[in-house]
Amino acid sequence: MRIFFAFLTSLLVSGAIYGPAWADDAVAPPATQDAPPVATTKQARLDQLFSDLKRERNEKAAERIAGNIWNEWSQSGSASIDLMMQWSQKAVEGQKFDVALDFLDQVVTLQPTYAEGWNRRATVHFMMKNYGKSMSDIDHALQLEPRHFGALSGLAQIMALTGHKQSALEAWQKVLAIYPMMRSAQDQVGTISEELAGEGI
Repeated sequence: MRIFFAFLTSLLVSGAIYGPAWADDAVAPPATQDAPPVATTKQARLDQLFSDLKRERNEKAAERIAGNIWNEWSQSGSASIDLMMQWSQKAVEGQKFDVALDFLDQVVTLQPTYAEGWNRRATVHFMMKNYGKSMSDIDHALQLEPRHFGALSGLAQIMALTGHKQSALEAWQKVLAIYPMMRSAQDQVGTISEELAGEGI
């Protein structure tokens, strides 16, 4: 259990859940006559980033692409929603989980099609060990964005913590199908596969 909590904490600290430190990298340079056209819609940018992420075999380069994806996910299109997301982050950092949930309840109510709102609330529920509520929010996030490797990682952790190793393995494998160079997912697939082999599944 400590391993999973430490993993989640490292995601929070690194900004993987709450927005990458290298978010500025996601700003596309203005197109020139000689440059190829820059994807203009959020969906087009995400599709290109996911395509790049799947092909990338350099771990650090893949992390930068994943950071750009998080940057796209974090943009709700609403200044008030973005502000509530920031407030929820500060509340989590201060271990004020109930306060964070209050903000995130408002986020998902006001903008139910914003996948990152659901993912963020799932994360807070996970930290409070409300696994059922976390899984419900993960389901919402994945319905809106099936490629959300953060939400899938959360699902994998819950499955492992609740003793469903095979389901955890399958969730981590889905993560790797989207983000092949995610080191933590690679490690978990290896570890859980060995454990299941030892149990003679």
